[in-house]
Amino acid sequence: MRPGVVLSTNRVGRPADWLASAAFNEAPVPLHIWGVVEMNRSLFLMLDRARDMAEAGEAFLCYMTAMFGLDPEQRGEATSGKRRFRSSFLRLIQGWNFDSNGPEGAVLKGWVESRFGIGPAFHKAIIEDPSGPAWQAYVTEKMASQFHENAIWVQLDLLFEFCQWAMRRFILPDETHLTLFRGINALSDHPMAERSGRREAVIRLNNLVSFSSDRDVAGCFGDAILTTRVPLCKILFFNDLLPSHLLRGEREFLSIGGDFRVGIDYV
Repeated sequence: MRPGVVLSTNRVGRPADWLASAAFNEAPVPLHIWGVVEMNRSLFLMLDRARDMAEAGEAFLCYMTAMFGLDPEQRGEATSGKRRFRSSFLRLIQGWNFDSNGPEGAVLKGWVESRFGIGPAFHKAIIEDPSGPAWQAYVTEKMASQFHENAIWVQLDLLFEFCQWAMRRFILPDETHLTLFRGINALSDHPMAERSGRREAVIRLNNLVSFSSDRDVAGCFGDAILTTRVPLCKILFFNDLLPSHLLRGEREFLSIGGDFRVGIDYV
């Protein structure tokens, strides 16, 4: 088994090893989580009436607030008084923005593992052995009860399907890929499937990975900049998806990971 891949059942009906492969990333097919659109038909009928991305984002937030009781402060609204912690996809995205190896990052990586069958390659440490300490620490964090009292993976299912809808409807309706960038410090930390030259390789990225649409921003995060074509069908979230400030400063995209053919430029 290659590091970072868990060959298990998933909810998209595609083999996990194929989903994680460079072959899939270069020639992707649409991905849908079973039953999400069908069980939330009213949401997608409402979205079809949206005139632009801002209106669609607000409609999605209203639906999620009604379904899961999202706190007003999670939407960027002023509140007063102490409120009970309520798990939400917004809290997870905010937590990822602060530290992708924190508890929120573990929950997000756990969702990818559950829905796509692709396990993490890294969480605080390289994960090579499902019975090793790095894997056990990841499992402990991803299953923390504080994040699972509000159907959090169902919320993420809806976020993914909304993102896919937005890509098709408003963002890049006629495209299959988006060129994105990622800054890294040590190429040796990433398992390499193929090396075709000093400046090109196929490397394994984590099961959930951040990219930037701005090359200069990516260059602030490492000594080398990876350039790759990311399948739109793997994108979970991007900075203009919702009328909020999540990830906005870094022009960030969250994508399902795996093996990517990358160009490598050294800063």
